Amino acid sequence: MHLIKGVRIALRAVTAHKLRALLAIVGIVVGVAAVIVMLAVGEGAKREVLGKIQGLGTNILIVSAGQLKSVAGRPQLVGHVTTLDLRDARAITEGCPAVAWVAPIQSRKLAVKYGTGTTNTSVVGTSADFPTVREFQTIVGRFFDADEVQGAQRVALVGQTVLTNLGVGRTLVGETLRINNVPFEVIGILEPKGVNYAGIDEDDQILIPISTALRRLFNLTYLSSLYIQAKDERAMGTAARQVTNLLRERHRIKAGQPEDFTLQTQAEILEAAQETSQTFSLLLGSIAGISLFVGGIGILAMMVISVRERTKEIGIRRAVGARRRDILLQFILEATTLSLVGGLVGSLVGIAGGVLLARATGWPTAISPVAILMAFGVSAAIGIFFGAYPARRAARLDPIVALRAE
Repeated sequence: MHLIKGVRIALRAVTAHKLRALLAIVGIVVGVAAVIVMLAVGEGAKREVLGKIQGLGTNILIVSAGQLKSVAGRPQLVGHVTTLDLRDARAITEGCPAVAWVAPIQSRKLAVKYGTGTTNTSVVGTSADFPTVREFQTIVGRFFDADEVQGAQRVALVGQTVLTNLGVGRTLVGETLRINNVPFEVIGILEPKGVNYAGIDEDDQILIPISTALRRLFNLTYLSSLYIQAKDERAMGTAARQVTNLLRERHRIKAGQPEDFTLQTQAEILEAAQETSQTFSLLLGSIAGISLFVGGIGILAMMVISVRERTKEIGIRRAVGARRRDILLQFILEATTLSLVGGLVGSLVGIAGGVLLARATGWPTAISPVAILMAFGVSAAIGIFFGAYPARRAARLDPIVALRAE
């Protein structure tokens, strides 16, 4: 009963100065809304990245030539290493029992021309196993087969972005385009894949046989990477060990020496992406939390002014029997009421803001109930924290001094 009566008194005291209360609440509203929107952006980005990693395929290991390091949040190769080649790919297929498929990769950015349209795109040489490993499909036509890879045939599969950049409104299957002035027959159009976990548009590429790429276009003998599919999820660790040991042996890397390649499992890529996303979300939440802190300062200022204005009221209440803890509870309830109202309104504004931001910008957002509860709970805690000082100050007033106050 005392608590209910205290809440009623708190509501009357808060509404007695509507403009002042509104200004204090606005700070909390802005802070809570900012926290919810920022965390929604961070969570949306996290889910999108994780989805892209899942889009790599299943049970995937990636071997990259050289040391792969994160630069500005994106994986990049450091140094120029030429030791990874097609013989390594064949050796892994034959000598690693836990491996099901291997797709070698080498790519270059080259000029592509069809009719009057030209564009620069990523030309990727790979094997006939690539669609199995990476779960690529064609919407029209077919993928090249092992015989076409063996014969270094000039055949190509084209991504959707390439078609758009060339200004082509049809499929091109059966047509001839020129890559670095070399004619290629288009045998398939790739289904849309979008941007991958590393921020690369996988629709802005042309796939050709690896032998054709190395001999006829790039004039190279080495690979940039290998996509490897383990036989099943349980074999991932075994496959990684087998591949590492085989490549160290083939590249004559002695014990204790650093490897000239980087092997990443899908789980490691996923873990790294989660850590990056969590850091990103924490940064955004911290920035938004500053707004919430400023809102708390507003509540503190209002409550300090309220205590000064109501000194005589406090003295009267003490004189008729109110205890110090009653006065303390009263002012804490007033501050908490302000912050809870701000938290409720801020939550609604934050949800609406997250939805509108996603629609207006196309950014992926994911409004989490946990983020709403957290922001609401923090707003209540701020009311208690910033209301504690003026409440204690009010509770410690001497009744005689308070009654003499003008």
